[in-house]
Amino acid sequence: MKQNDWKDRLGVMYSTNPDFQYNTGDEAEADTLPKEKQLLRISLDKRNRGGKAVTLVTGFVGTTNDLATLGKILKVKCGVGGSAKDGEIIVQGDLRKKVLEILQKEGYTKSRII
Repeated sequence: MKQNDWKDRLGVMYSTNPDFQYNTGDEAEADTLPKEKQLLRISLDKRNRGGKAVTLVTGFVGTTNDLATLGKILKVKCGVGGSAKDGEIIVQGDLRKKVLEILQKEGYTKSRII
């Protein structure tokens, strides 16, 4: 059965093509690489944060759910706040060495501090 929800077709007037597929703008996410193949870079960032320092983890390849899960693990084990979006994890404070230790214990062997 076809997905034929009218909300997905907003902005499309009419099509006479019986095989026409409406483009909903959904993009497929990349599969998550195994932990030992992830090349994570840990750095300190102070730009556009009002002078506050944050630990930035970049280079994650995978789904947004896996990124959010890894972000939650880091935030809970460091005992601080932060966020995980757009392929990067932000942990409040200068916790580069602690984040590196946690990532290595979790199995991310190619992690490094920049």
